[in-house]
Amino acid sequence: QVQLQESGPGLVKPSQTLSLTCTVSGDSITTNYNAWNWIRQPPGKGLEWMGVIAYDGSTYYSPSLKSRTSISRDTSENQFSLQLSSVTPEDTAVYYCARQGSGGAFHSWGQGAQVTVSS
Repeated sequence: QVQLQESGPGLVKPSQTLSLTCTVSGDSITTNYNAWNWIRQPPGKGLEWMGVIAYDGSTYYSPSLKSRTSISRDTSENQFSLQLSSVTPEDTAVYYCARQGSGGAFHSWGQGAQVTVSS
């Protein structure tokens, strides 16, 4: 059973960089054809896909967030991470990491991490 767990600060000041890590157990992040995503949900709004790092390390980002987003991985720790720079209160959201299979479906999700941007 694949499990994902987000971790990181729950409070970030405006203009700073938000950093979250997703620790994966039950599968390797280098397993062929899996992709590892970051998705967020602002309060009162729907899910917003932010970006993905594939099994081979390639990355893809939402066009609306691309200039501020970076996703990386640590294969030795079986983790992948999100950095979102120059945050504003509009970046306040629950942030999820999720595994996407070869067919495109999101099979496994973390429980979510609440991040608030406030001074």
